[in-house]
Amino acid sequence: MSLLDIFSTYLYGLKLLAIAVAVMMLVSGIDDLFIDVVYWGRRIWRLLTIYRNHPYLDYTALYEPDEKPLAIMVPAWQETGVIGKMAELAATTLDYENYHIFVGTYPNDPDTQRDVDEVCARFPNVHKVVCARPGPTSKADCLNNVLDAILQFERRANFEFAGFILHDAEDVISDMELRLFNFLVARKDLIQIPVYPFERPWTNFTSLSYLDEFAELHGKDVPVREAVAGQVPSAGVGTCFSRRAVLALLADGDGIAFDVQSLTEDYDIGFRLKAKGMTEVFVRFPVIRDTPTHSLGKRLLGQSRRSSTVICVREYFPDTLHTAVRQKSRWIIGIVYQGFKTHGWTGNWTLNYFLWRDRKGAISNFVSFIASLILIQLSALWLYQHYWPNAYRFLSIFEGDHGLVLLLWVNFFLMANRMLQRIIFVSGYYGIGQGLMAIPRLFWGNIINFLANWRALSQIIAQGDPRRVAWDKTTHDFPSVGGENRARRPLGSILIEQGAITEAQLASALAQHRSQGLRLGSWLVQTGVVSAQALAEAVATQSHVSTEAVDAYSLSPQLIGRVPAAMAMHYAILPLREEGKTLVVASESDIDPVSLAALERKLERPVRYVIARRGEVTVGLRRWYLPKLQADPRELLDAAIDQGLITPAQGQAIWQEYVPQQVLFAEILMSLGHLDTAALKALLLRHERSSQSLREFLVDEGVISQHTLQEALQLQDQLQPSMPQLLQRAGVTMEQLDHLRPAAAV
Repeated sequence: MSLLDIFSTYLYGLKLLAIAVAVMMLVSGIDDLFIDVVYWGRRIWRLLTIYRNHPYLDYTALYEPDEKPLAIMVPAWQETGVIGKMAELAATTLDYENYHIFVGTYPNDPDTQRDVDEVCARFPNVHKVVCARPGPTSKADCLNNVLDAILQFERRANFEFAGFILHDAEDVISDMELRLFNFLVARKDLIQIPVYPFERPWTNFTSLSYLDEFAELHGKDVPVREAVAGQVPSAGVGTCFSRRAVLALLADGDGIAFDVQSLTEDYDIGFRLKAKGMTEVFVRFPVIRDTPTHSLGKRLLGQSRRSSTVICVREYFPDTLHTAVRQKSRWIIGIVYQGFKTHGWTGNWTLNYFLWRDRKGAISNFVSFIASLILIQLSALWLYQHYWPNAYRFLSIFEGDHGLVLLLWVNFFLMANRMLQRIIFVSGYYGIGQGLMAIPRLFWGNIINFLANWRALSQIIAQGDPRRVAWDKTTHDFPSVGGENRARRPLGSILIEQGAITEAQLASALAQHRSQGLRLGSWLVQTGVVSAQALAEAVATQSHVSTEAVDAYSLSPQLIGRVPAAMAMHYAILPLREEGKTLVVASESDIDPVSLAALERKLERPVRYVIARRGEVTVGLRRWYLPKLQADPRELLDAAIDQGLITPAQGQAIWQEYVPQQVLFAEILMSLGHLDTAALKALLLRHERSSQSLREFLVDEGVISQHTLQEALQLQDQLQPSMPQLLQRAGVTMEQLDHLRPAAAV
């Protein structure tokens, strides 16, 4: 047989392969077209009906509910240097306070543990969890350890989280994400927001192919899935589970919520919750803060005002072929092969349709790659025949086959529609430039998906079972965040270093301070071991700020009015002065970065704080924000001086004795173990909206009993002397005090 005969036979075989590929592409194309028709039909219908009569919900509605406690779960294997950036970014950008980050680390990953320890020292709302087994285990196993630690934390803190959120260490969280979850978590059991990858240089087709896929998937496909089947697959990040959902998963798994053998435990959970009749929602919620005219100037050509401002998760995706193939092969194994083995098909045909769409990638990725190879060969043959001198002429494999030609034209239009849809959804978020570049990236994405499918099959064949394939973690980049990562040092060691106390005095204080209802620093001042100034300097060193003496009675009412009473009492701060646009406030203790950022958002200006001596802020709060709670001690003292009952020098000594011994009621409760710091922060956020005093609020909320309240108040009276008591010690009689009180009131 001649070479020409062999090549002619090859072309005939290529024709048969092309027919098979074209048929499979037709089925897949019609499937995709159905999603397009449903999406655009539903969108037009909603515009003509719902949104004609009802305006879009404005983002300000997200501020209406009280901030419920939310827990963010972050698995971390070899994530050195990332957790600190995540916590820093969250603290400075999230428009929410009542959240805690729980980071799952491994006993054989000391570098990550050390990094998380430093972050925990700076951010009191970040907590380290050490998994029971050495890593890397599966992501699901890490999350199970984290969830167990959260439940233990709840029992210690005596409060419950309303929502449990999945994130990776490299995620950049939208500033309004927690507000959105807080708004929905009481009504929805699984809430998923979109994922939009960060852009890289235009030449990096690998990383940017994720951009194209997620833009269309989370812009069109998943919203249609939720509308038609009521089921939402979790993306593994930007997912919030209600407390009811988490407890149901724990009950279903006999105490284990996440399937430890699954490589895509997030995808698996969406089906488990759907089977339990729980509600799932995919939310594309835009936050439009500026006017359309102002916004238009900032938008890229082709960007949609609503699409480009949705609350979403941003992160960098793998930028090399090897890492992208590794990650996608893990997704394919988990969703297609493990998912089929775990879930099979259901009795719900609409859900089965979307299961088919999830699983067809195992075939369509190979089909797309083969189609590309056929196209390359036919193109090469055409170029040879048209540009090579005396080239052999072969009949086209489509010659005379009108059915195949029609099939190819139909596929061509379906493919053109696919490209148009990709351009629309990529442009809606990233602009027309990225939208047009999605076309050449489509072919590179087919190569990545083919290689990922091939790797997935190879791993399954090697292991003999898709559920035996191990977790294959991919690394990610994290956007740069300014600021140094400064860890907090223990207060006791600072006081020893400064020569304020000895190690023996510290040991004694640590053994006794809680039983006396005081924190360590307060106990040291109360018992006279250290001065209020020495404590302030140590706290300032610990917090990396300066210390400053504060005379609350010299402050102006106009300055005090810059901070509302509820806010001042919540954060235990006193405004001192204004330095340009910056408001300088005093605090007796460290203000954590989350609270400081929240203060700046609420006051709508930069805030800087200094450390005051113990009692100075407490006295100021009572003077300016709680004037009706008790008689003004300074007025009583000044009246005694004015009437000659004590000398000015005695008055100054009494005041210096009085101020450092004043202690806030909340400190008493925390030191006695009735309140945890985390629980107190959650309660104070709710108390900001209440007109009750903190004492009444805590009793009404059932946090403490009336008996506990009276016990704490009695202890507070014992710890802090009243001004009448100090005046009596200075020789003022009860009769003279009775005459002083009316004078002080005047």
